[in-house]
Amino acid sequence: MGKKIAFIGAGSFGFTRGLVRDILSFPAFRDATLALMDIDAEKLGFVRTAVEQIVEAGKYPAKIEATFDRREALKDADGVVITILQGGFPVFRTDIEIPKKYNVDINVGDTRGPSGIFRTLRTLPVMLDICKDIRECCPNAIVLNYTNPMAMLCRGMQSAYPELRITGLCHSVQGTAGMLAKWIGAPVEEITYTCAGINHQAFYLEYKWNGKDAYPLIREAITARKEVYNEEIVRNEMFLALDYYVTESSGHNSEYNAWFRKRPDLIEKYCMHGTGWNPGEYAYIVKNYEERQARWKELTQEELAKPVELARGNEYASNIFNAVFGDNTRYEFNGNVRNFNLIDNLPHGCCVEVPVAASRDELRICRVGALPPQLALLNNISARCEELAIEGFFAKDPHMIFQAVMFDPLTSAVLSLAETRAMVNEMFEANRDYLGYFNSLKA
Repeated sequence: MGKKIAFIGAGSFGFTRGLVRDILSFPAFRDATLALMDIDAEKLGFVRTAVEQIVEAGKYPAKIEATFDRREALKDADGVVITILQGGFPVFRTDIEIPKKYNVDINVGDTRGPSGIFRTLRTLPVMLDICKDIRECCPNAIVLNYTNPMAMLCRGMQSAYPELRITGLCHSVQGTAGMLAKWIGAPVEEITYTCAGINHQAFYLEYKWNGKDAYPLIREAITARKEVYNEEIVRNEMFLALDYYVTESSGHNSEYNAWFRKRPDLIEKYCMHGTGWNPGEYAYIVKNYEERQARWKELTQEELAKPVELARGNEYASNIFNAVFGDNTRYEFNGNVRNFNLIDNLPHGCCVEVPVAASRDELRICRVGALPPQLALLNNISARCEELAIEGFFAKDPHMIFQAVMFDPLTSAVLSLAETRAMVNEMFEANRDYLGYFNSLKA
C-alpha cells in the first residue's frame, strides 16, 4: 500500500516542489499519496500544477490531493512536512522595522532576538493547532518542520506534544559543509563531520577529509586567500576567534551576538561587502520578499514553464522518510530536538541541533557531550533567551517576553532597559491582531 505524505503550507512553492521531487525519486514512494494543504487558493493551485508536472515527467503512479482542510490532508499520513508563514507581509516587516527605529539593526530576523521572538509568538499557536490535528489524525507520523523560528517553534511543539515524533530541519548544516569542502578543494563525498549546537548557530566540532582533520586547511584558506575571507566575513571572523566553524550565513550570525551590528561602522566593515549569499545587509529578507511579492505570480509561472527537474536535491526530508517508512536505508542528519542529556553544557530541555540517525520506524538522537566552553557560552545566551520566551508564551506573560528580549546579545549591546521595554511594547501593539491570547499587551 502506498504511503501518504502531507504538506502543511504547501503554497511554499519552491520548498514543496523540491521536496516532492526528492520524495518521488525513491522507489518506495513512487505510488505515494501527496496531500497538499494551504489556505491560499492561488498558491495551492500553482503548487498542484508543479506537482502534477513532476508526476507526469517521472511517470510516477502517485496520487495528488489538494485541499484547504488540514485534517483531511493529515488523515492517516505517514509523514508530515510543515512550511507555513503566519501573518502577512505588513506585520512581518514590523519585526525588522520597529527594532530599527531603536537602532537595533536586523538582517533577517527569522530565528531569535526581538524579531524572532515575535515571529514565534504569532506562529506557535498555529503550530500547536497543527500538532493537535496530527495527534488525532496521524499520531504515528514523522513530522518534519521547516518553519522558522526553528528552535523556539520546535521547543514549543515538542514540549506540548512530547508523544509526537517531531524534529526540525535546516539546510545550513549540509550547505556549509559543502562550502568548506569547496574552499579546501575536497570532494564533498570525502568529507565527514560532527555538528552540534543550536539552530543557525551550530558548529562543526569535527570536520574531516578522508578521516584527517581538515581545520588546518580551512584556516589556511581563510587567512591566505582574500576571496575566501571575503565570501563569509562575519563567519570567518567568528572562526578565527572561536576555532570552530558555524553553520548559518554571515548575515544571520551577525544578528546573534554583540560583535558586528551594534554600530554603523561595524556594519559597514563586516556586513556589507561579503560575497556570500547573505553578508548582512539590513532587512535583507524583507527587501527580497517585497520585491518578489509584486511579481510572485509572474515568477511562479516562469518556474512552471521551465523543464521539470527530477534529480534529487540535498534536503534531508525525503531521506528521513525513506529511512523510517520507505526502504529503511539508514540516514544521518542534523535535527532540532529537546536537550535531554544530549549536550551537557546547554540548558536541560532547550532545543538543540544535533546528529540524528533515521532507520526503520525510528529516529535515534545522538548524544554529543560537552561543547567546547567558548561555544557553549555563546549558545547558552541565545538558548536561555529562547527558553524564557517560550515560558512567556505558555504563561501568556508579556513581561517575560520583555525579559527574554532584554538579554538578547544585539539588543542589550544597543539599548537601555527603558528603550528595550518601549520597543517590545511597540512590537506587541503591531502584533495586536495575533497576540490576543496574552494577559495584556504591555510589558
